[in-house]
Amino acid sequence: MKHPNRTKSAFLDWLREQASSLNEAGKFGTSRNYRRAYSSYASFAAESGAPSWPDGNTILKYSTWLQHRGIVRNTVSFYMRILRAAYNKAADTGLVIQQYPFTKVYTGVDRTKKRALDERMIVRILKMDLGADRILDLTRDMFIFSYCTRGMAFVDMIMLKRGNIRGNSIVYSRKKTGQILTIRIEDSIRRIMEKYRSSASDYIFPVLHQDSPASIYRQYQTALGYYNRNLKRLGKLAGTETGLSSYVARHSWASNARKHNIPLAVISAGMGHDSEKTTCVYLASVDSSCVDAANREILSSLDKAEGDWENFNQE
Repeated sequence: MKHPNRTKSAFLDWLREQASSLNEAGKFGTSRNYRRAYSSYASFAAESGAPSWPDGNTILKYSTWLQHRGIVRNTVSFYMRILRAAYNKAADTGLVIQQYPFTKVYTGVDRTKKRALDERMIVRILKMDLGADRILDLTRDMFIFSYCTRGMAFVDMIMLKRGNIRGNSIVYSRKKTGQILTIRIEDSIRRIMEKYRSSASDYIFPVLHQDSPASIYRQYQTALGYYNRNLKRLGKLAGTETGLSSYVARHSWASNARKHNIPLAVISAGMGHDSEKTTCVYLASVDSSCVDAANREILSSLDKAEGDWENFNQE
């Protein structure tokens, strides 16, 4: 049923409503994305006098408007996908007649260059003497932990709790996809977890301090920026040519897994597949013990380096 009194800002009103609904539903990341798209399209609409609801010509003009402002193709596509989802939902609810205005603009995702470190650089970072710098020490430990856990995402690391430890395994649900993953706790993983074990908190790492969903999301956003800034510092100290970010551990595990001739089907999400769905299909068909065996082989060089380093310190 059509809304009787839509103004010229009807689409913007709808975007704002969707962002608010998502926030109330606890989908803070998606709500934030909608607000970003709203802000961008509102600026365009104010300059161009866009119609109440966009048509194909309006969306083409918006795409050109973004490109003239130096917005990269993936970001243009990011905005388009959000606006398309909002428009399609409005059409489904009868607020606008479906005209498919997004068919002539790019809504894909360009492949970006994957930045990976070889095993020698991973070992160098592991063995670095960081002195009394506790912030960089935590940053290094979380980076190594991500690598050791097959590229666990930062958001999943900081939300790990003692309840995720089941016997000799970590069992957790990926925040991005909801997929349940089980990871065998190898020695290199156990050492890091034991280092940060605290009776005062259920969390494995000392990053989150409140449990309300809204507070967790705000803390996550702040902590991710802080983590990436410190990773850049760590990368400079280690002498990496590509630099470090929260994604590098994930890409590095994938690259090194390939070097060990591990089948593509065993490599976890985001490791070279065309889509997340394809990766999940591959992973779902692989027995967990096969994945654990692959991870054990990859981490063997770290365990050896850790042992050598401990022997060196005792001499």
